[in-house]
Amino acid sequence: MKSLLNLWRVLAYELASACHTSALRDYKTVAERVEHEGMSFLTITLPAFGKAFERALDAGSVSSTMIAGFASDRRGLPRFLGGFLRNVFDEHGALLDSTPLLVDSIDAIRQLTGMFAKIELPCTDARTARAIRGYVDADQDTGNWDDTAHAEILQDLTRVSTLLFGSALARLDKAIWDGDVTPKHGPGAVAERLRGNAKFDLVEWPERLERVFRYAEYATPSLGHEFNYRARLDRVQFQPEEQERPSRMCLVPKTLKSPRVIAAEPAALQYMQQAIAGRLVPLLETSPVVGPMIGFTDQLPNQELARQGSRNGDLATLDMSEASDRVSVRQVNAVLARFPWVMEAVHATRSRSVELPDGSIHRIRKFASMGSALCFPMEAMAFLAAVFVGIERATASQRRASHLTPGDIKSFHGAVRVYGDDIIVPVGCVDEVIKVFTLLGWKTNADKSFWTGKFRESCGGDFYDGHWVTPVRVRRMIPRHLSDSTADVVSLVSLRNQLYERGWWKTAGYLDRLIGGILPHYPVVAKTASVLGRVSYLVNNVGERWNLDLHVPEVKGYVVRPKIPRSNASGEGLLLKCLLASYESSDHLEFAGRPVAVDMKLRWTQPW
Repeated sequence: MKSLLNLWRVLAYELASACHTSALRDYKTVAERVEHEGMSFLTITLPAFGKAFERALDAGSVSSTMIAGFASDRRGLPRFLGGFLRNVFDEHGALLDSTPLLVDSIDAIRQLTGMFAKIELPCTDARTARAIRGYVDADQDTGNWDDTAHAEILQDLTRVSTLLFGSALARLDKAIWDGDVTPKHGPGAVAERLRGNAKFDLVEWPERLERVFRYAEYATPSLGHEFNYRARLDRVQFQPEEQERPSRMCLVPKTLKSPRVIAAEPAALQYMQQAIAGRLVPLLETSPVVGPMIGFTDQLPNQELARQGSRNGDLATLDMSEASDRVSVRQVNAVLARFPWVMEAVHATRSRSVELPDGSIHRIRKFASMGSALCFPMEAMAFLAAVFVGIERATASQRRASHLTPGDIKSFHGAVRVYGDDIIVPVGCVDEVIKVFTLLGWKTNADKSFWTGKFRESCGGDFYDGHWVTPVRVRRMIPRHLSDSTADVVSLVSLRNQLYERGWWKTAGYLDRLIGGILPHYPVVAKTASVLGRVSYLVNNVGERWNLDLHVPEVKGYVVRPKIPRSNASGEGLLLKCLLASYESSDHLEFAGRPVAVDMKLRWTQPW
């Protein structure tokens, strides 16, 4: 913890110098509170200060009641980070319009309060138990609505979804009917705890999945007798619904405040979920209607619209609370209502229950938990359709027709975009969009939604008046020795390079000295280098030796290598893998799955 505290001190002093203030008393406050409150002050209390500061930016003023837990001066401004805050708010707490130090001070406050918010540390048992209860409570609340009122909104959802996704879903409907979908296994965990190649020996196949996707067609390499596929069929268990394996709840690090709750799906369901998603996502992203408004692989368009919204004030950024846990089966049915084969396939691959960490089984009411390959696409489609239901209601007086037309939909290109639960809409439609979300039982995260000030955030990009003010995050604890976790060393080098690229060179230099004591070889490299080193804009002038064969300069440093576990499967399983996809690795039939660890190897290599 001392190393994290020292890092905060060095960065605070550098930022204070740039903002023409002092951080001496701020560091004293942090040191005293860390001594009494421990790590939670850095990882929970400081980020809470940062969130309150964001709300103050959105409201245009700050008060002593807005930022709790910190002493205030006579004007109501918190004394903590007071030097920075005085560059942002006037003596009455009102947000300053524009000063030379305004953006730099906002950036500094967000960095100093948010840098440890997402460090990967295990939560306490109490916080973990609270996260599990939250998952169950949100699921039980899903679908609790007034049927009469909800029937109307579901009809609107179906109508708008057909406008938005009709072409893409019609093509997917035909592909499923024709059997023109290709299954695959994802890299993540599955309920059976199978890894790598072992996933291709599928021995469990739900009967409801068999009715849409026959095991013989999708899970065997050939129907020919030479591959003895009948013996493979004899080994598989076709499970009735009451005997199906549930998904398995997993808790993964998110913040020290709460872990992320996901579900490891049964291998057979995940396998065919990937088949549907593999066709659906490209169809949506290349659609002339919704392609510019929905994303699954590139966050930059969302970030660019958030930047635009922060400068022009015309676009709002919305974030959903418990997003995947509140999209219900009925809502997904409404989106897919006019595409029967898609709907049947989606339901056939949906996990219907989850095993909690205590071994109990919970029947889920939501469409899918995080971990399902269809969770992200289905929630994004539902959110986008709901956004346009809200837009339709907000703009009703401006149109001759009672409903949106395809031309109306396309007119919102560049003003609406959905990436998971990060949503961008025109400011003038925010109230109606949120009303529609509320009618559907969804919760808008008030702490992370912005539309009244000059601050916006979306998809990991935070902006104030068009300027990038996203904190550089400390992701892991700071190592002390080369023998410590390789992942910690890699994370520390990445942190140093991010700070360097942000122009915080004194702090980067501090970490250079720290890393130099850990890595015996720590060369100057370009950002694209494969070797662990300190990124520099002067890399063209460096090199420790000249490679006479390649005629390029080289440096000596540590290259990170993932350790892929050995992974076996039957001959039929390995053949199925080869037939489904191509693989770059020549030994993928022996080694497969997510790396179980990483190590470092010292070698000579190019510095770029």
